[in-house]
Amino acid sequence: MAFYSEKVMDHFANPRNVGEIKDADGIGEVGNPICGDMMTFYIKVKDNILEDVKFKTFGCGAAIAVSSMVAEMAKGKTLDEAMQLTNAQVAEALGGLPPNKMHCSNLGAAALHKAIENYKSKGK
Repeated sequence: MAFYSEKVMDHFANPRNVGEIKDADGIGEVGNPICGDMMTFYIKVKDNILEDVKFKTFGCGAAIAVSSMVAEMAKGKTLDEAMQLTNAQVAEALGGLPPNKMHCSNLGAAALHKAIENYKSKGK
């Protein structure tokens, strides 16, 4: 049985920035075939800053908490700053994750990075 920190439980029970940005500037989707978690991140960019970040996640409590935390951490950052967001930083901000749930932190940062890459590929 996994034990979660208070922060993980808070972000799982009250996820921030859930939803979809209909006219998103970038979209990134990742999944983990081992556990079945799927995350999609939507970003809105203005003047090289992540003006809005939203997500839709199908997965366990840790995956939802990670998505919520990544969106919170990324909002207001420059694209370069957001690309430097690491899995370890996400896990640390959540007060840690059980070892068997660390893969969720990988997914969150990866989905955000894919959304930024998608935005950049459009030549904006």
